[in-house]
Amino acid sequence: MLIQVLFYLFAAILVVAALGVITSRNPVYSALALVLCFVTAAAIWLLLEAEFLAVVLVLVYVGAVMVLFLFVVMMLDINLERLREGFTRFAWLGWLTAGAVIFEIVGVVWARGGLGLDASHGGTPTPAGYSNTLELGRLLYTRYTYPLELAAMLLLVAIVAAIALTLRRRPAYKQQDVAAQVAVRAADRLRVVKMDPEPRQ
Repeated sequence: MLIQVLFYLFAAILVVAALGVITSRNPVYSALALVLCFVTAAAIWLLLEAEFLAVVLVLVYVGAVMVLFLFVVMMLDINLERLREGFTRFAWLGWLTAGAVIFEIVGVVWARGGLGLDASHGGTPTPAGYSNTLELGRLLYTRYTYPLELAAMLLLVAIVAAIALTLRRRPAYKQQDVAAQVAVRAADRLRVVKMDPEPRQ
């Protein structure tokens, strides 16, 4: 009974935080709401006795990916006023896309006759020596090796793209030109002037 109450509590928080991600106009607030989504999803993983997935979700996504995302959002210097100008113009396209996605999800669930889950009883308790970390490692490095490598390459491309966006040239931003600094000669910057001393009055 307690597990069901905790599940519905975390699920409600997760849904509210997910709505906050897509409805917030400030990208920093959206990122913080996404952090709350990850934390509550990790709590649901703990209820399902998937401790490794919960810890990885908190450490990797909340501790690393979301912190990097926040730094990128703050460094990009996004003009929020300019983004809000075209929001109403393309709102119909966003609603149309969201409706198409919802229609496809409902269609797939309807075609399969439901989610295929028996919710009449809880999950089967695992034995004492069971390790979901070991089982997950066996699956990732045997059956899903190529999808794992593909996901790693996509993350690498995303990191490189984020760095490239932060290094773009902006008109009001002063950047160092290391090659020009190294090529400077003392004769070009320093001029020694010899003056005769003035006589005492």
